[in-house]
Amino acid sequence: MATADRSFPVAHHSFTSRSLAQLRRARERFLAGRPLPGGVPEEVAAAWRRARFFGVRPDTAWPEPGTGEADRGPGPGTDAGNGAGRPPEPALLAAARPVLERLAPCLGDGRAVLLLTDERARILWPSHGAGGADLSERRVGHNSAALALGTGRSCAVHGPEHVLDAWQDVSAVSVPVLDPAGHVRGTVTVASPLWTDGRTPPEAALAEAVAALVETELAARSRPAERALLDAYLAAASGEDRAVVAFGGHSRLVSRAAARLLSPADLEHLERNAPWGRDLGYGPASGELPGAGVGTSTDAESGARLPSAPRPGGGDGVPESWDPAAGAGPGPAPVPPPPRDGAEEPPGADLTYEIRLPSGAVAAARVASVRHQGAVVGAVAELEPVPGASARGPGRATVALAGRSVPWRRAVERAAELAEVRAPLLLAGERGTGKTTLARELTCDPLVLDAAEGPLGEGVLPSGDRPVLLRHAERLAQPDVAVLNRLLDDRPDAPLLLTYTPGTPPGPCLQRLLDALSARSVTLPALRERPEDIEDLLPAVTPRPAAGHPPLTWTLDALRALERYPWHGNVTELTHVVRALALQRRTTGPVRRCELPDPVRQGPAARPLSPMEQAERATILETLRRHGGNKARTAAALGIGRATLYRKLRSYQT
Repeated sequence: MATADRSFPVAHHSFTSRSLAQLRRARERFLAGRPLPGGVPEEVAAAWRRARFFGVRPDTAWPEPGTGEADRGPGPGTDAGNGAGRPPEPALLAAARPVLERLAPCLGDGRAVLLLTDERARILWPSHGAGGADLSERRVGHNSAALALGTGRSCAVHGPEHVLDAWQDVSAVSVPVLDPAGHVRGTVTVASPLWTDGRTPPEAALAEAVAALVETELAARSRPAERALLDAYLAAASGEDRAVVAFGGHSRLVSRAAARLLSPADLEHLERNAPWGRDLGYGPASGELPGAGVGTSTDAESGARLPSAPRPGGGDGVPESWDPAAGAGPGPAPVPPPPRDGAEEPPGADLTYEIRLPSGAVAAARVASVRHQGAVVGAVAELEPVPGASARGPGRATVALAGRSVPWRRAVERAAELAEVRAPLLLAGERGTGKTTLARELTCDPLVLDAAEGPLGEGVLPSGDRPVLLRHAERLAQPDVAVLNRLLDDRPDAPLLLTYTPGTPPGPCLQRLLDALSARSVTLPALRERPEDIEDLLPAVTPRPAAGHPPLTWTLDALRALERYPWHGNVTELTHVVRALALQRRTTGPVRRCELPDPVRQGPAARPLSPMEQAERATILETLRRHGGNKARTAAALGIGRATLYRKLRSYQT
């Protein structure tokens, strides 16, 4: 069963009273039409600008979450006054009502409110008041429910981030609710008094629990045909990391391995050209599926949502021909599936054939139909890359690196665009940002050289057509820099990729080399500039669990700590932390924040620290950990007064 992304990568800033006051002043400046000061999160400023564009007034009369005031109109499940009687209850509300009514009392004193919204941000069920109110951005501006529906990820919005005056003392957290096919059907939202201590309140855990239970109830109520497709997918994807895709009607399930192998255009091409396509609703010529598009793919094996936005190498989505005489460009020609007219395959029959996808990947596909009560309701495809086949055909290179943030996508797309032209390419960035990994994705079978391992020598760089990947260009010896400068003078189209980590000022010869490559260079963003990608990176850097052991999962608190940490070593540092934790862990269940290393768990200091302050802070944190967070015992162990300990903790904002 697919589950929603439970992290809070968007609008999840940890606030203190001081930062809240600064944000309130910034909001007042914005509403007065004055320029915004520095320090306002870009996504918040953009949300305020959208509200202004939609004409949302901050003084709009609107019931504050938790007050229990009446809604502004009839909602689903109420009489509309047209004489048609009570309409049927929405499927989402029917599945969620028992869960909501059972867990709403957990909110306690009534200062918080539990809401269920549909995919249009309309309130279907509130723990206080009536349903039917509209939480869309066009109606009320920035709020967690609209943000979660737009991003497909769990989100929190706090006090002055809202546009409405009525919500300035409210924090709200929203968790998307997915149906078994992975489509967002609504949100579970909890609004409560403003959070100011930077910690995750119990309301966030309640929202997560309610959303998970509603998704379980939706799966239990799903149609038998959908269950048959889901069961077939889970059976094929169980065990080892297999590239498996299940599709049928309006559903698509994609394993992590398949998502790494296929672009969205590849998935669409596979569906349109699969056997039994007509039975699944595809037209004989156009390949269009009525009422369905690429949509959102879901990793039903792990519960992770997969981005549906085209990535480099995704192609234009136009299916290629199955004409075996014409072939499909370089590499092995695809073996067409059996004709769709004629004898029907026996139920559950497997067909195996090779297919070249729009991105240029060549894969062996074993496809089996899924039947329910004698009718074809879908198909499950198991895919394997063809050994020796070119991973890239004509067109842009496919880059399957984790990350969906705007800075990362822009850098990867720009690098893929430059890699289409035969010429040198420079990938720059801090250590551990993924330069070498990206370079390997952009080239086919490169000769890898590392300047950090010693001088390269005059005859090391080949003169043929094989691409060369040169790592650590900042460590090049002076003679090697001269060789490269001469090479680029003689062969401006040399298939050369260089990775470069800025640091000490380069010498004149190296600077000349960098200047020559500046027009074809891409700088990869640091991990601290794209914390929303950490959720996508974790599965890629986590070691595969031993047989019979579940994969590593993370609590919300742990994910937030990982996203807040600056990661000076970038992805490499994240990889070391995660792998060390996986190898040393002796407990089961999701990783909790208390299990993380002290610097990651406590987060970065509020200001740059001197070496002495860093050592003092580390000592305090370690002593706090040993004494279970008890400050009185910590102060006694350190030989200082409690007032001194509190003052130091405040100065570091720990």
